[in-house]
Amino acid sequence: MAKKTVKEVDFTNKRVLMRVDFNVPLKEGKVTDDTRIREALPTIKYILEQQGTSLILMSHLGRPKGTVVPDMSLKPVAGRLKELLGKDVIMAPDCVGDEVTKLAQSMKTGDVMLLENLRFNPGEKKNDPDFAKKLASLADTYVNDAFGTAHRPEASMVGVNQYLPSCAGFLLEKEIKFLGDVVANPEKPFVAIIGGSKVSTKISVLENLLSKVDTLIIGGGMAYTFLKCMGKTIGKSLLEEDFLDTAQKLLDAARAKNVEIILPVDHYAASEFAETAVPELVSDVNIPDGKIGMDIGPKTIEAVKERILKAKTIVWNGPMGVFEFDAFAKGTLEIAKTVAESGAISVVGGGDSVAAVNKFGLSGKISHVSTGGGASLEFLEGKALPGIEALPSK
Repeated sequence: MAKKTVKEVDFTNKRVLMRVDFNVPLKEGKVTDDTRIREALPTIKYILEQQGTSLILMSHLGRPKGTVVPDMSLKPVAGRLKELLGKDVIMAPDCVGDEVTKLAQSMKTGDVMLLENLRFNPGEKKNDPDFAKKLASLADTYVNDAFGTAHRPEASMVGVNQYLPSCAGFLLEKEIKFLGDVVANPEKPFVAIIGGSKVSTKISVLENLLSKVDTLIIGGGMAYTFLKCMGKTIGKSLLEEDFLDTAQKLLDAARAKNVEIILPVDHYAASEFAETAVPELVSDVNIPDGKIGMDIGPKTIEAVKERILKAKTIVWNGPMGVFEFDAFAKGTLEIAKTVAESGAISVVGGGDSVAAVNKFGLSGKISHVSTGGGASLEFLEGKALPGIEALPSK
């Protein structure tokens, strides 16, 4: 699946149009987490180091649904990028139009311009060829470094490629390599840790991984649907009644493939789902009536750690409990620390598990922390991602 990358393109005297994922959280007009901006810097700096280049960056932010929403302007992002790059960033008034074209044509060597939110224009989500052509007309060549949006068939991801020579940036290349290797050729033993609240959102990932892993660890809210289908009591814990049969089929398929499944054998529970709830240790697999399972217990943590420390490849997607509540973050924290210390090739994907790794300051010890929540999930499901498919192969 090797794609042509920036290293194989001559950018001399070129104006470059680059799709980045600057869909970052904002609060009161300030960027509160600049991880995605920082992740794009290696490609940005590499292009600007080439002779005679100027760079036009484009991204979406939020879901403005094709209309201008001032609170979703990329202006604060331009300000943060200026700080990180240590140089001016021209903020375009729109993403296409006469004024933007004039600004693009007047750019000098080393200039950086950020287009306004792509999703202010209805043509972006619709992959409108006319909108894609207007974007493409701003530059000579196109670079895609927005893995977080690679699963979206939008104009800036798949339409622009039709009109400009294109390649992948360093971040996209890294995502394809790590996630691709894990899916296609993992070093064994291969352990997958899949958490999160719902079975329904992770079914395809579980099914795809069953034919690849040696051990599948299931935690988070989704574990209770599996426990229920095994005849265990789960109190008032999260349950997806419609997925009990699906859960049973997955357990049967795992048995048939000789894949070890690890589910919680003890829990931290509470009387209510609240940040102020007091953790109660349930030393048994069965959760009493009236109690809600909120995190994995100490016996489960030890069983999971044992598997992680024997692994050569680890994929982790989804937290083990309600880690946003500090009282119920222990399971996720222990698993994050063990993955970081394991020495295995470790790939963490999905918004919540990435947030957990960042919260505990462990991202530097993970082999690869994916920038794409939905995109990394679809990659692990074995789906073709339109933004990647649209790029030329080496």
